[in-house]
Amino acid sequence: MKERARILVVGGGYVGMYTALRLQRKLKRELARGAAEITVVTPDPYMTYQPFLPEAAAGAISPRHVVVPLRRVLDRCHIVIGEASAIDHAARVATVTTLADREKDSGGKSGGGRAVAYDELVLAPGSVSRTLPIPGLADHAIGFKTLEEAIGLRNHVLEQMDIASSTRDPAIRDAALTFVFVGGGYAGVEALGELEDMARYTTRYYHNLRPEDMKWILVEASDRILPEVGEEMGRYTVSELRRRNIDVRLETRLESCADRVAVLSDGARFPTRTVVWTAGVKPHPVLAATDLARDARGRLRCTAELAVEGAPHAWAAGDAAAVPDATAEDPGRECAPNAQHALRQAKVLADNIAHSLRGEPLQAYAHSYAGSVASLGLHKGVAHVYGRKIKGYPAWFMHRTYHLSRVPTFNRKARVAAEWTLAGLFKREIVSLGSLEHPRAEFELAAGGKPSQDPPDNPKGSS
Repeated sequence: MKERARILVVGGGYVGMYTALRLQRKLKRELARGAAEITVVTPDPYMTYQPFLPEAAAGAISPRHVVVPLRRVLDRCHIVIGEASAIDHAARVATVTTLADREKDSGGKSGGGRAVAYDELVLAPGSVSRTLPIPGLADHAIGFKTLEEAIGLRNHVLEQMDIASSTRDPAIRDAALTFVFVGGGYAGVEALGELEDMARYTTRYYHNLRPEDMKWILVEASDRILPEVGEEMGRYTVSELRRRNIDVRLETRLESCADRVAVLSDGARFPTRTVVWTAGVKPHPVLAATDLARDARGRLRCTAELAVEGAPHAWAAGDAAAVPDATAEDPGRECAPNAQHALRQAKVLADNIAHSLRGEPLQAYAHSYAGSVASLGLHKGVAHVYGRKIKGYPAWFMHRTYHLSRVPTFNRKARVAAEWTLAGLFKREIVSLGSLEHPRAEFELAAGGKPSQDPPDNPKGSS
């Protein structure tokens, strides 16, 4: 092992956090004597456990319990809040823009970025929402990939119910109570299921709103939803959603949402104030700013040992990596970019970095896909695990049990379990805290200024 190994981890999500966590355990002695150092560059000081975003949006879990503080978990790592804007692996240098650099830029000074030298590079920046050039999408839609988006969407849905309850204009009321979700994967179906469940429960506290007044529409371009749980469970999910008066439109695309009107490819038009975009993801833009090999989809081409092809001392896993599936019967097949693989890849990746530093043989990643579970709201779900198809309450219970076992740290496990227990004993929370998105508005108004926020019909953080 060299005198001092500098390990740079780009990304603080699933792969980034778990890789750094395992590295600080595997290299405990080297870190103690200064023979190794681990730097984690991440835009947020926490890791978001994304499978819990739908429940956070529905109010079943407190937002702060969906995230894991990196500084507490990675106590032997150097955490840098910022983003890598470029990587020159040939020179072993990454350009990192920190919060301080952004402050300089906003003050009229050129903050630029700083060069961070490294010996071993772990690229785990995750993915970003894949959007299309649809008129009005950038102006009115909201994603469902971050905690801020999930909580913003919850506040927005409850705010729309307040708007509908307080107006006599049928056009405003109809648009406020129409919710369009685009994308029939996990994010779209689970978010729709949880929020519809929450909104239907909330109507009991409005004197002039009924569940049937709301329109929930799921738009999917392919001929099935939730392909991960299999065709039979996908059909069951469609029938279950339609039984709840949710309009599921397969083989249909969103063509426009300009002027707050959702126009679909089948000719339907829905005036709406809510368009949620969950139609897929794409690799993080930083991958294009590297000198590393990428595939046609923009992901890093990796070996079975999770090393980037043709780039010694560069490693990748998760959404950013195209990793060959060693368990597949078909040659050339790659691992699916999901949490199940990401968690296991992170462990192998960290072990291989430690093996590489010590001159030991590397381990190939191999994991047979166990199956998938999805929640469709309280006490409703679907699952396809080890060939067995499960639906209804058992699938929902399995969903909660599995993710409770996977959320990092005992602290978070205990808090989530306690919240679920309390939720079973008491009523749902139905309060919108949309004003949190503009914390200075009230003071600015009191001070005689004009609140610096978006117009009321388009609040920041909501569609």
